[in-house]
Amino acid sequence: MSDNNFSRRRLLGSVGAAGATGLALGAAGGVVSGATASDDTLAALTAVGSTGVPFYGEHQSGITTPLQARGHLIAFDLAPGAGRSEAVALMRRWSALAAELMAGRPAAEGDTGVALDAGPSSLTLTFGFGRSFFDRTGLVAQRPPELDPLPNFSSDQLDAKRSNGDLWVQIGADDSLVAFHALRAVQKAAGAAARVRWQMNGFNRSPGATDRPMTARNLMGQVDGTRNPKPSEPDFDRRIFVPAKTAHPWMTGGSYAVVRRIRMLLDDWEQLTLKKQEQVIGRRKSDGAPLTGGSETTEIALDKTGPDGRLVVPDNAHARIAAPEQNSGAAMLRRPFSFHDGIAADGTPDAGLLFICWQADPLRGFVPVQRKLDRGDALSPFVRHEASGLFAVPGGPREGEYVGQRLLES
Repeated sequence: MSDNNFSRRRLLGSVGAAGATGLALGAAGGVVSGATASDDTLAALTAVGSTGVPFYGEHQSGITTPLQARGHLIAFDLAPGAGRSEAVALMRRWSALAAELMAGRPAAEGDTGVALDAGPSSLTLTFGFGRSFFDRTGLVAQRPPELDPLPNFSSDQLDAKRSNGDLWVQIGADDSLVAFHALRAVQKAAGAAARVRWQMNGFNRSPGATDRPMTARNLMGQVDGTRNPKPSEPDFDRRIFVPAKTAHPWMTGGSYAVVRRIRMLLDDWEQLTLKKQEQVIGRRKSDGAPLTGGSETTEIALDKTGPDGRLVVPDNAHARIAAPEQNSGAAMLRRPFSFHDGIAADGTPDAGLLFICWQADPLRGFVPVQRKLDRGDALSPFVRHEASGLFAVPGGPREGEYVGQRLLES
């Protein structure tokens, strides 16, 4: 496959985490074609199936990788009696498995055959450790303060059974069967060492569903992710990834993931007029442009007033309150999936956003923004935070390493 063919296919198939920056994110995340499977195999596959993401690298995949069409989030707790040695063996198994599956090859043992005939399909597996993991493995001294529990927010209605966990795995792929195959393989490889604590399933637009790369929309119909930090920005790495000079060297090149299951009260939201919805968000629904004018990427003129003297973007609009300039520059890389789990007991859609954000320090990224949103966001009456987790995601493994080796063998 020629470079030109790949570029065109990736261009048409990308659903970038930050809209038009999707290609830049792909470059930063090391997305390649033909790096993990034979040229003959890839030549026989369609654009979606032929796209592979490297397992080894400075950062784990699934952070700057363009948004995939299907996602699974799954948390595990180490089994009773399991400790550091079991964790080492488990991370070895999971890492070896991830390297094979991301290359488009079947699992080494007991493969289910679910993904036969498919290529890598942009499959990524990302692994993280929760706060409790360090207690279970006797590594409390290696636990970074960035894993301190998130503060309570007034809008939280959290289900403890669907929150936190010793270990966290994020799976993403552009093919549902490839993603499910990886999910089952990870569950089976856990063996007796770990038990599933919770699992959540999500989706985004499929590659090629739009005529050009576009910022994703959420289930409210809003363009979602416009203000994401871009890898081309000089301070991107500083905001998103842990630097080499850190008190916990095992986290060098890693990031912290905040995971929130946010249910959208769609019946209430859809009763609002279009104009009211746009005032709640502070952006046009049609194209994501700020109410103050321009295109999606135009900076919001926060001080602009209308003929009536009122702010064009209301003082409680979501886009205003969440803006980095309103939060001392606090920024995080949002990389969510939507979810729909049928109808809830009250007869309303159990649907919303599997919010995942990445940052070098959640106390400087997620927390200050969420605190401000919690105090007066016009969107708050239409969402409910139902589950939460915080995970330390170490840097990517080098060739011959497993994920977390620098921690577990420290």
